[in-house]
Amino acid sequence: MIRMLAGIVLAAAPLLAQAQAPAAAPAAATAAPIVQCMRANIPPSVQVKEVELISRDRTGGERQLRGRLYATNDKDRVKAMLKIGSPPDLAGAAYLMREGTKADEIYVFVPALNKVRRVTGGNMDGPLWGTDLSYNDLKQVQNAFQDQQAKLEGKAVLDGTPVQVLQFTPQPDQASRYTSIRAWVEPKSCMALKAEFYEGLQVVRKRFSGSAKDLKQSGPHWYLADMVVADLKEGTQTRIKVTGVAAGKELADRLFNPATFYVGN
Repeated sequence: MIRMLAGIVLAAAPLLAQAQAPAAAPAAATAAPIVQCMRANIPPSVQVKEVELISRDRTGGERQLRGRLYATNDKDRVKAMLKIGSPPDLAGAAYLMREGTKADEIYVFVPALNKVRRVTGGNMDGPLWGTDLSYNDLKQVQNAFQDQQAKLEGKAVLDGTPVQVLQFTPQPDQASRYTSIRAWVEPKSCMALKAEFYEGLQVVRKRFSGSAKDLKQSGPHWYLADMVVADLKEGTQTRIKVTGVAAGKELADRLFNPATFYVGN
C-alpha cells in the first residue's frame, strides 16, 4: 500500500455478500494494460494536507494519528513521505519510502531519539506507529504494481460496480511474507477498490477495503478518500481518511532526502 498511500490509496471497496464470481478471462486478455493504467494514475507529485489513521484493536480500543503526506513520481519511481502531527507523543515522527531499481529504501525518524533509522530485515514486518500497516505491507503493494507477471483473472461486480480482478505473485527476490495479492480494479479510475493479501493458497491475512462512492479526483488523477486495512488474524483494523489533496504541486527535494525529510513541514 504505499502506492496505496503515495498514489493516495490503491486499495479497497466493501466486502460484498453478493459480489459475483469472476468471469473467465478471454485467452487473449492480459493484465498489462490495467497495470499500466494504474501506474499512470499516479500523479507526478501529490500533497495531502491531512491523512487520518484510526486504529482499532480487538477489544475495540482506538488510537488516532493525523499527518501530512507528500509523494512524487520520478521516472516511474515513487518517493513518499508521511509526517505525523498528532497525537502529541508521536508529533514530528516521519516515514520516508524511496522506490529503487533493485531495492526500496525505507527510513523512519523518531523524535524521542532525534535520529533517522533505516528499516531493514525483520523490522520490515513491524507495525507502522501501531497501525495495521507494516513497512513490508507498504513495500509489497508498491512492488506488486511493478509485476509484469500479473494475471488477469476476469470480471466481477463489487457492490454494483464492475471491476477487473487481478492477481499479483511476488517475485522470489522480493522475500515477501505473502504468496499473492488479489486486486479488484475499477476500470474508469484504474483504482483498486479491494485488495487481499494471501498467506498460503487460501488464507487471507490482510484486506484493504473501501467504497466506490469514496473515489475522488484531483485534476485527472483518482484516489480513494476513505478505506480500511484489516488484519484478519489479529482481529484489528485501521481506517485511513484522506482530505485536502493537491496533485501536480511541485515539491521540494528535501522532503525525500534521508538527511532532511523530517525537518519542517
